[in-house]
Amino acid sequence: MMKIEIWADVVCPFCYIGKRKLDAALKDFPHADRVKVEWKSYQLAPDVRPEPGKSVVSHFAERKQISEVEAQSIYGHVSQLARDNGIEFNLNNAVVCNTFNAHRLSHLAKSYGLQEEVEEQLFAAYFTHGKDLNDFNELAKIGAEVGLEVNAIWQMLTGNQFMEEVRWEIEEAGQLGVQGVPFFVFDRKYAISGAQEQVFFTQALEKAWSECLPIFRDENIIKGDEGSINIPIK
Repeated sequence: MMKIEIWADVVCPFCYIGKRKLDAALKDFPHADRVKVEWKSYQLAPDVRPEPGKSVVSHFAERKQISEVEAQSIYGHVSQLARDNGIEFNLNNAVVCNTFNAHRLSHLAKSYGLQEEVEEQLFAAYFTHGKDLNDFNELAKIGAEVGLEVNAIWQMLTGNQFMEEVRWEIEEAGQLGVQGVPFFVFDRKYAISGAQEQVFFTQALEKAWSECLPIFRDENIIKGDEGSINIPIK
């Protein structure tokens, strides 16, 4: 079994796009049924607070210290990239929100074997439908839609369940040298940083898969050049 760990934030457009690229690579990968994907918590702006009436474009411009015209141009480019990958972004409707509790919901979903479904719904809720991912009612709705027990969702949201797990994964990202997301780690051997082209995900899958198979020694096998792909995890 191969394991792919993905550090991502659900308000990161490149994380959603990167997910689509990995999904496409897995669809064509003959051993996809032997691949386990695990989403890891990361916050691009852990200190962010709700700013009613302020668009994400304005917020982005302030954080990056650029003009709103420049920010709008960047968001336009990202929206087109999303469309090229089958995603419809409605960034004018997106709201500024903290994602800590959304990551807690992802952890709850993982305990039920529904993490992949929740991650997809969180991304779509934010980028396509303009939902506030720090709104407990919205999070409860997302969780219920993928099959989580409503009582379990509310118990988690109103308590402290999974808080330490989220904090640990963010700390772990720093220990691995993660400087931006998405960050994909294949069997703790190789990594892809960013929403790279599908071919790189395919190469990483093939390389990691070949190395997780049992090794049979055969003196008749001649090993050729491996090439250089991705980032070795040390």
